[in-house]
Amino acid sequence: MPARAPHPDKVPLFDYHEGDAPLVVAAPHVGMHIPLDLANTMTAAGRAMGETDFHVHRLFDFARDLGATTLFATHSRYVVDLNRDPNGGNLYPGKFETGLCPLSDFDRNPLYPDGDEPDAAEIERRRETWYRPYHDHLRQALDRAVERHGRVLLIDAHSIRPVIPSLFDGRLPDLNFGTNSGATMGAHLLTVLDAWRDGLTGYTQVRDGRFKGGYTTRHYGDPARNIHALQIEIVQDCYLNSDTPHLYDEARAAPLSKALRPLIDALVLAL
Repeated sequence: MPARAPHPDKVPLFDYHEGDAPLVVAAPHVGMHIPLDLANTMTAAGRAMGETDFHVHRLFDFARDLGATTLFATHSRYVVDLNRDPNGGNLYPGKFETGLCPLSDFDRNPLYPDGDEPDAAEIERRRETWYRPYHDHLRQALDRAVERHGRVLLIDAHSIRPVIPSLFDGRLPDLNFGTNSGATMGAHLLTVLDAWRDGLTGYTQVRDGRFKGGYTTRHYGDPARNIHALQIEIVQDCYLNSDTPHLYDEARAAPLSKALRPLIDALVLAL
C-alpha cells in the first residue's frame, strides 16, 4: 500500500483527561475508529476490529474520582497498535504476535487483501500520525505526576477473548497482571498487589503468566525513577454481553469494577 496523504478525520486522536493525582490509567486498544480511506483497503476481518479491548476502560470509571489522568485510544489497533515497540521489536520472542501495523487478527485472518498491506512509508505515516502523539501525551502525563508528587502509578488496561489458540493453550485466568516478572513495579507495590490477589474471590487470576506486560508497561515502568507500571489484562466474558460480546454488560461489569477499585486505592496509597 502506498503512503497516503492525511485524510480529513474529525475523530480526535485519543480521549485525554488530565488529573492531579499520582495515577495514570491508559487503554491503548479500546479505539473503534478506522478512517474511511484505510477501511476501504481492508478485508471484512479488518473492518470487524475483532481484537478491540471493548469498553475495558469503563471498568476504571472510578479512576477520575481518584484524580487520575486518563488516556484512551479512539482509533483501532488495526490502524496502529499503540502497545507495540515502534521499531518492531517482539514482546515474546518465538511466539506469535501481531505487529505495529497488524497484518492479521489473532486467528490469523488477513486484515488486507494480498498486495494491499501497508508498506514502510505507510507504516511510518501511521507511526507519526497516531502512535507518537499518544505516547508523547503518556510520557508527559507520567513526568508531570513525578514532578508534582515524586512518584506515579501507571495502569495499562486491556482485555482479551478467553480462548485464542494461536496465543495460548486453554482458557486464560479472568485477571492477568503483568509486571515483567516484577521489573516494572517496586517491591512494596508488588506486595500490595499479591495481598489483594490472595484475598480476591469470584475471579481467577495470575501475575506474570502468559502475559507479563506489553510495550507500555515494560517501556514506562521504571521503579528507580518512581514510575511504577502494571498491565491488567481482563478476560472479556467477565464484563461483556455473552450473546453480543462487543456490548458492555453492566450486571457483569459492576462487581468486577467494584473489586478492582480497592486494588487501585491500595496501590496508590502504597506509593
